[in-house]
Amino acid sequence: MALQEVKRLKDCKENNPWKIWGPYLTERQWGTVREDYSSNSSAWDFITHDMARSKAYRWGEEGIAGISDHKSLVCFAVALWNGKDPILKERLFGLAGPEGNHGEDVKEIYYYLDSSPTHSYMKMLYRYPQAEFPYAALKNVNRHRSKKEMEYEIYDTGVFNKNRFFDVHTEYAKADPHDILIKITVKNQGPDTSELTVLPTLWLRNIWSLGYECGVSRMKANSAQSIHVEHHLAGDYYFYTDRKTDLLFCNNETNYKRLFGVQNKCKYCKDGINDYIVSGQKKAVNPEKEGTKASATYKFKLKPGQEEVVCLRLSSKPHEEPFADFDQIFEERVKETDEFYEDLQKDIYDDELKMIQRQAFAGMMWSKQYYYFNIQQWLNGDPGQMKPPRERLKGRNANWSHLNNSNIISMPDKWEYPWYASWDLAFHCIPLAHLDPDFAKRQLTILLREYYLHPNGQIPAYEWNFNDVNPPVHAWATWRVYEIDKEKNKGKGDIDFLERVFHKLLMNFTWWVNQKDTTGNNIFEGGFLGLDNIGVFDRSHGLPHGGKMEQADATSWMGMYCLNMLRISCELALERPSYQDAASKFFEHFLFIAGAMNNIGGEGISLWDEDEEFYFDVLHLPNGKSMPLKIHSMVGLIPLYAVQTINPEMLEKLPDFKRRLEWVIENRPDLSRLISSWYEHGKGETRLLSLVNETRLRKVLTRMLDEDEFLSDFGIRALSKYHKKHPYQFHINGEVLSVSYLPSESDSTLFGGNSNWRGPVWFPVNFMIIEALKEYYRFYGNDFLIEFPTGSGKKLNLEEVAFAISRRLINIFCKDAKGKRPVFGGNALMQTNPLFNDHVLFYEYFHGDIGAGIGASHQTGWTGLVADLISDCCNNREVWEDAPSEQIELE
Repeated sequence: MALQEVKRLKDCKENNPWKIWGPYLTERQWGTVREDYSSNSSAWDFITHDMARSKAYRWGEEGIAGISDHKSLVCFAVALWNGKDPILKERLFGLAGPEGNHGEDVKEIYYYLDSSPTHSYMKMLYRYPQAEFPYAALKNVNRHRSKKEMEYEIYDTGVFNKNRFFDVHTEYAKADPHDILIKITVKNQGPDTSELTVLPTLWLRNIWSLGYECGVSRMKANSAQSIHVEHHLAGDYYFYTDRKTDLLFCNNETNYKRLFGVQNKCKYCKDGINDYIVSGQKKAVNPEKEGTKASATYKFKLKPGQEEVVCLRLSSKPHEEPFADFDQIFEERVKETDEFYEDLQKDIYDDELKMIQRQAFAGMMWSKQYYYFNIQQWLNGDPGQMKPPRERLKGRNANWSHLNNSNIISMPDKWEYPWYASWDLAFHCIPLAHLDPDFAKRQLTILLREYYLHPNGQIPAYEWNFNDVNPPVHAWATWRVYEIDKEKNKGKGDIDFLERVFHKLLMNFTWWVNQKDTTGNNIFEGGFLGLDNIGVFDRSHGLPHGGKMEQADATSWMGMYCLNMLRISCELALERPSYQDAASKFFEHFLFIAGAMNNIGGEGISLWDEDEEFYFDVLHLPNGKSMPLKIHSMVGLIPLYAVQTINPEMLEKLPDFKRRLEWVIENRPDLSRLISSWYEHGKGETRLLSLVNETRLRKVLTRMLDEDEFLSDFGIRALSKYHKKHPYQFHINGEVLSVSYLPSESDSTLFGGNSNWRGPVWFPVNFMIIEALKEYYRFYGNDFLIEFPTGSGKKLNLEEVAFAISRRLINIFCKDAKGKRPVFGGNALMQTNPLFNDHVLFYEYFHGDIGAGIGASHQTGWTGLVADLISDCCNNREVWEDAPSEQIELE
């Protein structure tokens, strides 16, 4: 019998009904580029957290545990008041980029607990202090801390001591695609009786004040327990409460008087409910009980341990008894979601691993967001609003006027990064494909659509600077998602998807070749490439004293891109033989890059350094001199990624490609030496295409697996620990630029100070290392053994090394012998309090020595790759369990 959630996913594929509603609200719309209409591109200042309750947004909406339809026209979220705060808790608080000692940072505690792929069931937990929320302390203390000090977090303020907080669980269960049941359970976890006001809030995104032709949208109370929503685009909805409450109405309109000291355009503004509840301003809400924003009011006095439940329903059709089937539907959706995950996790034999994986999946599901941004309208302004400053026409993203995004997209973090980042998104699609392959495929497809992809072929990076250059991982992600989907479909691959993406990737590949290989020598200088703070220069901009950088990582990424396109071409050619021409093209292009990378027959200085036996960037100075930048960093490991085996079975099915490959081997000895091969009797020759030959592979791996360099107890560091005692120094014109090992936060402002590749462990690049090692193992097998760790005397094959690294990454989230999770580091509250210890957070990156989570705390994007690692390890249980991994015990 087919699982109900699987049936719903099939319905979504055919006519997309079940995903119409979901967790599509951002957690922070203020401080974003989309809402910035300043003349100096000062997004953090144009709309601040303090302004947010009073300012109607242009491009999106925010809320706590919020949901909306797929265009965020009708929105719902939970607002709270503990009777002490100066404002309602309507949105998550955090520090703006310039306020934090390490950049922007959310200062709240919340967890994504569960979600089915269609959001037929969802659950989230928010923890609300019973004392006054420490807004001022969090700002002031962090403002005075240096970049070398730890961040001041909300749990450092003491507001969670003795469990003096309310647990607010928000759950959703769909009766049908347009009929959503809502359950809010509040519990007093503290030792004293405390008051809490719960305000379930419904509102409409403001599209009527922009000056375009627009129909009528409004909400009006039908009774003390129901609200009727009329929306000219979304249609009618009916909102029901489980008891009579005080229904409060205002409008989703800017309070110009509060913000700018000028007359308001309407009587009841966006912050009207806030002013009524907190300040007792009776005239702030509409006595006629109509408007475009409304809240039901639940006031509770909770004893220690007491909980209360609020039941609500939002439906496209009226109900005479809206709560008659409420409990039954909730029970069914919870049961169906459990059944879905039980089937998905049937090979996960450890309950702890199941819990970690399911929370990772929940984060992936909750981190979807409706992303709306029309650059042309943003630059020119709307007819109903003030015209933007002229400076904007030559400012940020002005050359992306074609970009018109209006889609549900997987976000890196809906508070810290409430905008898509193209290379992050590629990694998101791997765990997403295990849950919902069609959603993952759509994510990869839309970034290549004409309203995303630049006419010149560049993929947009992220909204702070769409021009920035991310690593070209889109083809790799496309192939991996195709493989996962093919396996789920019992060996039948979605060739149409693969072909559709391939053609757009050709445009992007051409952009790379034309724009980032300026000398035409197959050595690339991509710039930023995601590795912020890893070097002595900001590689996105001109070098401080002129010159040009040839990048080992940019060149390696392009070598990998060639091999990804080669593999896709071959798969397409198995059904559509004409793609053999494309396979031949990418095969030869890879050989040219590999030849340049290894400086075969070339001039100048090689990216491979014979003295250090490692890959480095090379700097070409204006005076004609060249020098390697000898930083032991991820830059020198990325050449490992460019690897692909070609087996004889596939070659026999592709005669034209086979003929071209054999011609190159016979007629181009300079290139054929870059192709490794071994012969198996009765099968023929297996070929290996790699930037790194066997000798160099051993040299790079020996350094990578050295615990005094890259290998930590929790994965591969981004920068070698060697630089802790031996900082790299670059001397030029009397100036000294330095890079040293930093296992935790960055002390550099190179990229705003909130990113750090100078030592921590990052999941995406670790994941690529693991993938590469498995590919090398397919060629070398058990004949290639290497010490793990270096100097230990114990030798493993490359598959065993891959699983050993996987174990170390997974151990970040697992309890050690003392019941502590490395992800929580020295945080006593998280480590020892049972209310916190089993709620896992998936951070942006991790301390290079102790595995503690750092950066964005809900980065369930690329860190969600842990879900894929868990499945892969459990599917290869014998190798996984034999892989060495001594999990250290935390002090």
